[in-house]
This record gives sequence, C-alpha cells and structure tokens, in this order.
Amino acid sequence: MSLGRPEWPEVGELVVATIQQIVGYGAYVRLDEYGKEGLLHISEISSRWVRNIRNHVRENQKVVLQVLRVDPSRGQIDLSLRRVSKDERRKKMEDWKKSRKAETLLKSAAGILKISEEEIFEKAAVKLLDRYGSLYAGLEAAAKRGLEALTEAGVPKRIAKTLAEIAREKIVVRGVTIHGVLELTSMAPRGVEVIKGTLLELKKVAKENGTEATLYTLGAPKYRIEVNAEDYKKAEAALEKIITTAQSSLSGHDGKFSFTRE
Repeated sequence: MSLGRPEWPEVGELVVATIQQIVGYGAYVRLDEYGKEGLLHISEISSRWVRNIRNHVRENQKVVLQVLRVDPSRGQIDLSLRRVSKDERRKKMEDWKKSRKAETLLKSAAGILKISEEEIFEKAAVKLLDRYGSLYAGLEAAAKRGLEALTEAGVPKRIAKTLAEIAREKIVVRGVTIHGVLELTSMAPRGVEVIKGTLLELKKVAKENGTEATLYTLGAPKYRIEVNAEDYKKAEAALEKIITTAQSSLSGHDGKFSFTRE
C-alpha cells in the first residue's frame, strides 16, 4: 500500500534504510519507504576516520540516513549517516514504526470490510493524511475520541466504525488530553506565513512544557488543538502558555486570535 508517497525521496529528507551490502568504499542500502537502493559512502558514515566500516554498520541493520543527492535518470541516491543527530534518528525511527503500524491496521480494516486496499486508501487514508498530517495521528485520534474523529475527516461511517474499533483495540493512549479550537487571522502582507509560523511555535511551546500538541485544520482560520500530557495540571499549564504565545505572535502582525474550549 502506498500512502501517497512520491517515487523518489527529496534531498535533505531523513529515510529509514536497511544495510544490504558492505563494500570497500561504503555500503549499499535499501530504502524501506521507497523500495530503492542507495549508497552510503564511507566518507558519510562517521565524522571520524573510518578504518573498518563494519565497526559502524552491519548487514541487515536498520539505520536512519539523510538524503544528499538524488538522480532519477541514473537511479542513484547518495546518503549520509554522520549528518543525522541522535534525536533525529530516534524521532524518525519512532515515526516510521508508527507509520508501519498504521498501515497494518488499515489493511486489517480492509480485510474485515472485504474491500480492497486501494479503496480504503482512497476513502480513509487520504482523508486522514489531509486532516491529521499522518495516518497514525488520525488513528490515534480515533482511539481517543472514537468514530467522530474519523467521520469529521470525511471517512465514510461504515469504514470509520471498523477503523475506530481497531484503533481503540490496538493503539494504547496514555495520559490525558484537553482540546479546543483556535481561530487565527493576520492581515499582514505575509499573513499565511505568519499563521504557519505561529502554529509551529505552538507545537514547540507544548514540547518545551513536557506535553505534545496536535493541530489540524477545521478550515482556515479555525484549527483544532489537542494537548496531551501525563496529567491535567501539566496539560492546562501548557495550554495556557500556548494561548499566550498565540496572542503575542499575532498581535505583532496585524492579527487576531481567539480560543474556544471544547
């Protein structure tokens, strides 16, 4: 099943790959998300001198690499290991595992409903990707809020019912969640960029306060925000700072902000 992924990765993108063959000048890898072969040159394995490649990577090992160059006409992809930080590696692997799990759950739903993977991709996956940014985030929302989280994204009720049941059974939701609706507008010349920057800043503020914020559009200028935390005290504190940040960000760019608690 392809979740709308392009045929080739983009330069600068982080990818999950499997080491296939180690040679004197580096290692050939298989990009798990694209099904293509790439080269990890010895000079891109470590920032230090590499005497023995096998001291750094081994066959069948899963690694996170950064894409340096892509040449579709020659079928070549050059990759780097040394340019990927520990935090980037951890997050990418976590996202990749979630993506694989989400695809598995979607295929399971297709089997139960006796429909093709192509049909469930078109009627559910595409809509969840558009609404939540990732398939896993959409299924996680279903595990938290049930059927409504899927139907409000445009998933047909019959499919949504089965997906919600699977999500609640297979996805463990920890902690607490509070949510509401943000309304952000800016009349500045670069108002769209201001809004995008503000939304990114809100997620950063949530993380800095030990929580996680999920944002998705309800149709501009309205955005739903969900703040996940270990307990309500931490979630409420983070939400308060998120609201303050949004107000401050927009006030300096000829903007308006409002928040409605759900």
